[in-house]
Amino acid sequence: MNASTAPSSPESAPPPAPEAVPLPVTAVTCLEDRAHVERTAALQLEAGVRRLRLGPVAATAVDRSLHAELTAGPDGATVLDVRLVRAWTPRSPEPPTADDSPLRRRRHALDEEQRTLEQRRDRLGARLDLLSRLAADLLREIGEGAGFGEAEPERWAAELDRVDTERATYEDELAAVETQLSAVRAELAYVLDTLAVAEEEPPELTAHVELTVRSAAAGPAELRLTHLTPCALWRPAYRATSSGGELTLHTDAMVWQRTGEDWTDVRLTLSTARSTLAAGPPRLVEDRLTLRDRSAAERRSVEIELREEEISDVGPARVPGPPGVDDGGEVRVLRAPAPVSVPGDGRAHRVPLTSAASPAHSEYVCAPELSPLVTEVVRFTNTGGHPLLAGPVELIRDSGFTGRATLDFTAPGAAQELAFGSADTYRVTREAEESRNTAGLSQRTVVTRTVRLHLSRFSAPGETGDRVIAVRERIPVSEVSDVEVRLRKDSCSPAPDTLDAEGIARWDITLPPSGRRTVTLVYEVSASAKVNGL
Repeated sequence: MNASTAPSSPESAPPPAPEAVPLPVTAVTCLEDRAHVERTAALQLEAGVRRLRLGPVAATAVDRSLHAELTAGPDGATVLDVRLVRAWTPRSPEPPTADDSPLRRRRHALDEEQRTLEQRRDRLGARLDLLSRLAADLLREIGEGAGFGEAEPERWAAELDRVDTERATYEDELAAVETQLSAVRAELAYVLDTLAVAEEEPPELTAHVELTVRSAAAGPAELRLTHLTPCALWRPAYRATSSGGELTLHTDAMVWQRTGEDWTDVRLTLSTARSTLAAGPPRLVEDRLTLRDRSAAERRSVEIELREEEISDVGPARVPGPPGVDDGGEVRVLRAPAPVSVPGDGRAHRVPLTSAASPAHSEYVCAPELSPLVTEVVRFTNTGGHPLLAGPVELIRDSGFTGRATLDFTAPGAAQELAFGSADTYRVTREAEESRNTAGLSQRTVVTRTVRLHLSRFSAPGETGDRVIAVRERIPVSEVSDVEVRLRKDSCSPAPDTLDAEGIARWDITLPPSGRRTVTLVYEVSASAKVNGL
């Protein structure tokens, strides 16, 4: 007796997968190197324990950050479990883009050409079939007419000739189309074989959310789901417009994201929080100091050296490498005033945040030791109501775009300055000379340095009005008592208006149209005989 396999009953077949409930992105908090995504969905719950399938969602979502809660629904409804389920699915056929290879674009062109030729072949075949039926009807009409004694040989011959001529024309066109179609199919087969060897099209990773809920009664409910996702970041950017003694600063956010899905009409929040950095006190290490007596040779001489020291305010140290978000050591949060859309194409998208106007003071500044250019510097106060994070600034004057600069971190109400580029109507040249002599009895070495700055202004015909240029020049600052630095005001022409503790001398030079001025700075550096290295 042979055993046979009975057909499976409908009850034994696996149940079909439930239809996925859409789970769109409604809010995003973009961090320095990732994003916190919030999704909402409207659910229809049934009594008891049910498992729902939501999505699709970005496959880059972090599993351990997944959190779901019911914000509204029947009494007693709760979430029992939530998890991500990923699967590899073939990519959907899409037209090639500029980023695709020439081979893939050629395949798309051949597919389109083959489809066009097949449609034309079908149309020609339909016309030939219609002409064949027309010829058959015409022959039947001739036979029936001859049976009834009708004789119209001239008309019958003309009709048959016309049908035969059209059939011959369409048959020739059909043969040409078949020839072209064969060539296209052969080339397409070659391209497909080459693609199979040269390029492998991997399947696409998709993800869905499996949600297990329990409810005592049926009814509608609202779900809120949050998770972290990488491949998203933001950086601040600014646009400064100076006009009529006022500076308008527009604060924007440059957002990049390639999470695998688009953010459409979402509430966007920008944060400087660094979730990857663990907060903890610094490790204490032993720092041992020892004292020893100086030797006789060390008592007879003092070694000094000249060094360049950058003057900076207290703040976070600059770290070499890709720029991050400088928030002054405190987490800052900015929000977009309106819903925004950010495509997931990995490109920069500008999101407007705030705009503030404040009174500004403009002056022309020159540091000839660093650059011979005279730069227009605009000073203003941060009146935006929030800190200005460090970032690039696009500079705009009445004449239009003039260049780019960098804005440092600025607290609310703090003063800041921006350089709006150089003024081509000014020229500054710098000359420096040095003389050295030794006093007779004290054997002190005296080094006299003289710096001459020549300023000139080129004016257009008919231009009136004086311009004030703030000229800065530095002199050394001594840190040891054996070396003295003295400004010789009697030899300076003119004497500096100010000289700060950092050794920066400043003059406010007034230049009339086509005017010229020369500024002379003289200072002495004297050291005792036991100083070496001057």
